[in-house]
Amino acid sequence: MGESYLIPAGLGSAEIVEKRSRFLGRVWPVETEAEARQRIEETKKCHYDARHNCWCYVLREGNILRYSDDGEPQGTAGQPMLNVFLREGVTNAVCVVTRYFGGILLGTGGLVRAYTQSAKAALDAAGLCRVATWEQCTLGCPYSYYERVARLCAAHGCVVEDTDFASDVTLEVLIPAEAAAAFLAELREMSAAAVTALPQGAVHRPVPLTLPEKE
Repeated sequence: MGESYLIPAGLGSAEIVEKRSRFLGRVWPVETEAEARQRIEETKKCHYDARHNCWCYVLREGNILRYSDDGEPQGTAGQPMLNVFLREGVTNAVCVVTRYFGGILLGTGGLVRAYTQSAKAALDAAGLCRVATWEQCTLGCPYSYYERVARLCAAHGCVVEDTDFASDVTLEVLIPAEAAAAFLAELREMSAAAVTALPQGAVHRPVPLTLPEKE
């Protein structure tokens, strides 16, 4: 069974303005140090005219943590950006925050806040995936049990990937492997076996924590 961990769901970007300085934050998921360095270099080339391109990355394999203040006062940029990843429990991620200087000095506290906010806003824009082992299961659910089943799924950290409303409700559910036995037992007890559960096998893959709404 693979270990569970969080990664960015994709590219996330955000911009904040602090006393006329523009801070452009970007976050990407990465698998290797070479890939992280490539993202950093691409950003530096794209924003060659910026005063600073500060960066950080964290990689699960080898427990690698790297950061750079890129000319900002020591400890005001790269480390605060990295702290965002550490606080959120995110790995396999790189962040670059580009600063276009607005002519007004922000001071140490102002810089720390600006770089922290930029990294957090970019990570929020990227969204998160949980990489874990999931038990795939198809649930057949009478309408009278649908709300209770949905609450049970949420309580056990399940991800409902698809819902089909026909004569009954059919849900395609990913159950965290460690919660599968308890979830299925509680499901049987709660519904007196009126809700059917058809296991589809285990998978180890990233799953978005928030799935997009269907139109």
